[in-house]
Order: sequence, then structure tokens, then C-alpha cells
Amino acid sequence: MGLRIFLLSLLLSICLLSLLLSQFALSLAEDVTITVKGVTSIARTDDNFVCATLDWWPTWKCNYNQCPWGKAGILNLVYHHHVPPFQSIYIYIYIINLYAFNPLRIRIGGSLQDQVLYKVGSAVKKCPKFTNSTKGLFGFSKVCLTMDRWDEINNFLGKTGAIITFGLNALLGRKKLSDDGLYGGDWNSRNARDFIQYTVSKGYKIESYEFGNELSGGGISARVEANQYGKDVIALKELLNDLYHNSTTQPKILAPGGFYDEKWFATFLQASGPNVADGITHHIYNLGAGVDPNLISKIQDPYFLDQIAQTYKDLLKTIKSFGPWSSPWIGESGGAYNSGGKDVSHTFVDSFWYLDQLGMTSTFEHKVFCRQTLIGGNYGLLNTTTFVPNPDYYSALLWHRLMGKNVLSTTHSGSPYLRAYSHCSRKKPGITLLLINMSNSTSFNVLVVNDSNLNPKNSKSMEESQAQGRQQREEYHLTPKDGNIQSDVVLLNGSPLVLMESSNIPPLNPTLADPSSPIIVAPDSIIFANLKNFKAPACA
Repeated sequence: MGLRIFLLSLLLSICLLSLLLSQFALSLAEDVTITVKGVTSIARTDDNFVCATLDWWPTWKCNYNQCPWGKAGILNLVYHHHVPPFQSIYIYIYIINLYAFNPLRIRIGGSLQDQVLYKVGSAVKKCPKFTNSTKGLFGFSKVCLTMDRWDEINNFLGKTGAIITFGLNALLGRKKLSDDGLYGGDWNSRNARDFIQYTVSKGYKIESYEFGNELSGGGISARVEANQYGKDVIALKELLNDLYHNSTTQPKILAPGGFYDEKWFATFLQASGPNVADGITHHIYNLGAGVDPNLISKIQDPYFLDQIAQTYKDLLKTIKSFGPWSSPWIGESGGAYNSGGKDVSHTFVDSFWYLDQLGMTSTFEHKVFCRQTLIGGNYGLLNTTTFVPNPDYYSALLWHRLMGKNVLSTTHSGSPYLRAYSHCSRKKPGITLLLINMSNSTSFNVLVVNDSNLNPKNSKSMEESQAQGRQQREEYHLTPKDGNIQSDVVLLNGSPLVLMESSNIPPLNPTLADPSSPIIVAPDSIIFANLKNFKAPACA
């Protein structure tokens, strides 16, 4: 009898414990009200805010005992179909991936661009290939871009309608003055002039030229003083005025393409003067080294991610004070430097960092965000060998298709692990809301308030407004395959995003939701939500 009573008591205890645990699990859901101010926009991005880079690295670019670049470098990629059939398939996939953006902004440049010579005209006698060199930047020698190769690149990118930024060699003609990498003397523009003149003669459309790479401030492998840099950018402006004098449009000038240094950037803007540099490009690798074992914890730590906001704020202040004719651009950002994290940068979890940076920079009036890379390294939007899209590719594509250029104030007082950004929708009525849940345990039930006139008495929840119009909400839920945030496969509304049999990008269709219901953001998930009935004067 005593044993029966003991067993019944034990069973009852287990049932009560199970009930408590289930109630605790259910309690890990937080109600959050998000306020969107649609009266005026707080910033405007370029129409083609999303950008990806092509870099110069050779196949033997290695970090941490791995060489993740393969043949993804600008001089190694195959740009034509006169190749074995299996490579032709990859080229086709490559074209499809680019064309899906219709168009995609491409920045051609990177660490080695200040060692690239252009084989045109009489300034370059020899046409070297990359070799290891202790005398060159980053351990590599100078290299040559032939005009045959330049033709191939333009013919290929022309098929996709890509918007091209080309990074120019800004070290030509200078001499190394000190062991800390300081270069002095005027920029020798002769080779660049011949190259740009050839580009104009062929009718190639270059949207912008970027002057140099990571030569600002303390530099990375080399540096140039700000006053000298400003003087040389004026020379580039005069060169473009001359070569494009018969054109209806002239390429923009971007500079300096380096890490933000307040004094250097301010001096540069004053030295170059009004209406010379159109875009002030800077680089961001706020996650640190690609080998860091804490990359994932950094990516899912909102307090860590918030730290970079100060840089965006400071740069914007510098531009408004010393160069209000210009605007900030992210010229290069791969999250983690030295080719990215081997098991992180090409997986689902990286989209928490990537989309959060797209959202954050847009609120600080950045016009463009160039992702390092389109292909190459561990952080490519495309797989380096198969060209198959990685999860961040689909994140970039959804942003490009859904988020318009008008940025709206978006706030909430809930958990910092829920990130929220909103823009006027790109081609649809209303707004598109981006929700990023960095928590691995808490879901969020989101209500959206339209603070249309900043008067709380007249504020109305979108669920209430949409219920009146009965227009269903469109939602795009991104989650990792099998719940593994380090998966290379992302699910859209529960279905894996993989190339179709035709090698085309799969359709990115939303799921429709009752407008009177909250938006449910599951742990470790991302949502784009189109609120069609959101009445925002800024979007009119």
C-alpha cells in the first residue's frame, strides 16, 4: 500500500512538473508593440542600396590554413561560354543570380586594387601577373588588367544590367616614405586616363569610380595623407570632366574607401572641396577576425551590434559639417575580416548581422551598402565553386525587392533581441517591416502602431486599420533548415530556397496573414512583412 501511494505521488509530481515546464515554454513569448512614424522619412537610400563586390585576390589568398577564394578573383572568373559544359552551367547560374536583382550594384575593387596596372596606352610596358612578393602590399606583386579581360568583364556584366563601380589604383606615381606605410607625392593619373579613355571609347557604362582602397587614416598596408588625397581626387575630377565632356552623364567619384578616422576624413573633405567626392565610402568589419570562435555570439548579441552605430553617427556628422554635398556609403563590409568565418559567414546566422547592418546604416543616411563579396572568400553571397546562392543572397534579394528608399522611424520598448526596421515598400502600397529575432528561445507577438501624426490619441494599430480594409498582410518568414542556424540552406515560409531544375532562382512568394492578427516572430527567425494599408504620408 505504501509503495502504491509513493508511486502515485511520484506520478503526480511528474505531471505537475510537466505542466509547469509547458507553461514556462508557453510563457517564452513576448507581446511587443512597434511604433512606425510615417509622417516624414528619416533618411533616403539610393534606389539600388544593395551592392556586392568582386575582389582581386588570387587563388592562393589564404588565411588560418584555408584558401577559400578559388577562382573567384576578378582575373580568374570565367566570363564567357567558350568553356567546358560544366563551367557553362555555373556561368549561367551566375548570370541568373545577378539578373534576379534587375539590377545589382557591383563594386570592382579591394585590397589589391592599388597594385593593378591597366594594359592600355604607353604608360605600362610590361604586363605582370600576381606572384608572392615581400615588396608588394599584402605580400603580393603588382598585376596587370588587359583590355581583353576588361572587355570580357563589361560584356558579361552588361548582360545582367549591373551598375558598376570601379576602384582605381591610387598609389601610382607615389613613393614609400616610411616603414609604417606612408606614401607621398602626387598621384600619376596617366595610366588611369588611358584606361578611362578606353572605357569611354567602348561605350562601357561605369556609374562611379572609387579612388583607392584602405589608404585613409592609419591605412592597412599603405596610407596617404588626407591633404594629398584631397588634391589627387580633384585631379581625378578634372580628368573625368575632360574625358566625359561629350557625355550627358558623368561617373560619380567615390573616396576614400577606407576605415573611418574623424580627423583624416574631415581634412580630406576640406581639401577636396565642394562637389568633388560624391560618395564618402568607408569599410566595416565590426565582427572582428574570421577565426574568432565567438562570431556567432557576437552576431546574436544586440548590444555588441549596437556599438558600430557610433561610427555611422560620427561619419554622418563629419560629412554634414565638412562635405554636405556628399553622402556616406558602405564601400565594403563582410562582417568578419580575413575572408570571413569558415563555418559562419556563408550560413543562415550571418543574415542576423547582415540585415541588421542594412537596416542600421539606412537609418544613418547611407546611400549604398556593398557586401564583401558577391563571390569569393567565406562571406560570398554565392558559393565560391558552384555559384549556388548562400542564405545572405536571399536576404539581400528580399531587401532589394521589398524595401523602398524612404526610411521610417521604427521603435519599440521590448526586448533588444528583436530588431525592427521599416521603409516605404518598393513597388507596393504601404510599408515593409523587417523583423529580426536574435533570441533562440523567445518568440515575439508583434502589433504595429501607425503614429501618423505623433498624437497618441489618434494613433491606431495596423491590425485595427487593416481589419477595416481587409487587405491581407504579406509575410516572408526566413528560418534555417532543420533549425540549424549554421545551415547553408534557408527556408522561406517553411520551404527550402534551392535552385529550380532550370537553375533559376525559386519564386519568393509570401504567405498571407489575417490583418487583425499579430505578426509572430519565432526564435532564430527573420520576417519581412508588407503592410499594404499603412497610411504613411512619407510614402505617398
